Amino acid sequence: MRLPGLSATVALLCLSTSSQAIPLSQGLALCTRSATLLACGDALGNYYSVQTAGNTTYLRGYEAQGRRLWTQTNSRYGQLTFYTGLASDGETWVGYSRKIGWTTLNSVSSSSGQRFTLRCNRLSGCH
Repeated sequence: MRLPGLSATVALLCLSTSSQAIPLSQGLALCTRSATLLACGDALGNYYSVQTAGNTTYLRGYEAQGRRLWTQTNSRYGQLTFYTGLASDGETWVGYSRKIGWTTLNSVSSSSGQRFTLRCNRLSGCH
């Protein structure tokens, strides 16, 4: 399963300061940011951006291997975040993230019939 939201998660791991782009070790990605936009690209030709506006986050990207564009919108309500996405090949997905203390529960379902769940904790990592 190629859920594009996972590519966007990689974008959040990028480290940047000010308006200068800083490459991560191993050449994983090159990112730059402003007050509300983070944009990253990697050596494989993938790119993605994360933009915030209030309680809404907009993710957009391109997967070089599948040659597909994708977009995802996240809406946060307290400890609960809902997201929906669409890819240029017609795949759609919906999901949610729920924060409970130091744990985040994530669930995603796609139009291709795939389902993905992930439980992350600050101390024990993701399972």
